[in-house]
Amino acid sequence: MTVLARSLTAYSELAEFIDRYPRLMVLTGAGISVDSGINTYRDHEGRWLVKKPIQHAEFIADATVRQRYWTRSAVGWPAVGAAQPNVAHRALAQLEQQGHVSLLLTQNVDRLHQAAGHQRVIDLHGRLDRAQCLSCHKRESRAQIQTRLLNQNNHLAELEAQFKPDGDAAVEDILALRTISPHCLNCGGVLMPEVVFFGGAVPKARVEQAMAALQQADGLLVVGSSLTVFSGYRFCRAAQRWQKPIAAINRGKTRADDMFDLKIEEDCSAVMSTFI
Repeated sequence: MTVLARSLTAYSELAEFIDRYPRLMVLTGAGISVDSGINTYRDHEGRWLVKKPIQHAEFIADATVRQRYWTRSAVGWPAVGAAQPNVAHRALAQLEQQGHVSLLLTQNVDRLHQAAGHQRVIDLHGRLDRAQCLSCHKRESRAQIQTRLLNQNNHLAELEAQFKPDGDAAVEDILALRTISPHCLNCGGVLMPEVVFFGGAVPKARVEQAMAALQQADGLLVVGSSLTVFSGYRFCRAAQRWQKPIAAINRGKTRADDMFDLKIEEDCSAVMSTFI
């Protein structure tokens, strides 16, 4: 079967699912942003593509870990900051406008759904475009932090490296020893991106809001997630418990393959482009 034929078949199956269950909650993962130039954490078999993501507790407790983070982020952030929504983001925003999406829950921190015009979005793992002081809780935009970061660290200004997921980059750790981490302009405290790092807890209010939306929805549509992390997988478990149908668009294995009523193993953009 040709790529076009597969895409048309996938569109037909998904269109039928949406017609049958017209008010969906949508859960998206890293796979939807690949065509916007943002890398994923895992391959199609669910294997890690990064060696060791920064842990939530480590960032808070260890100044050297923060140096490592901001060094790599100084190189990787511009690509995320400049990323634009792709056809899959725009298609979901259009489905929302048509009344088919009651809530979009994303595991991504790139804010591309909002940039595409989507209105009802929960950023399950937070947002990368802002940081917050751990002491006084004052917020600052990531773009402003980038300017200060480069002004205070000349060794980072011309640095180039391979991009990693979520604004990370493959920079040698030895360079981080020279990096001055940005601090809060208000009180001098520790600045932390408004994201849930690995090992951190998703705020309870976000989970409760999403669960309430899922309970009211006709079904669940998963787009571009392997569901390996429990924070997303839990919603498939809840949908199954409440006898809600689940459809998924994801190239490769997922943790919830045995729960799906429909699974389309195609690229997100190829399938969703037919809804534009």
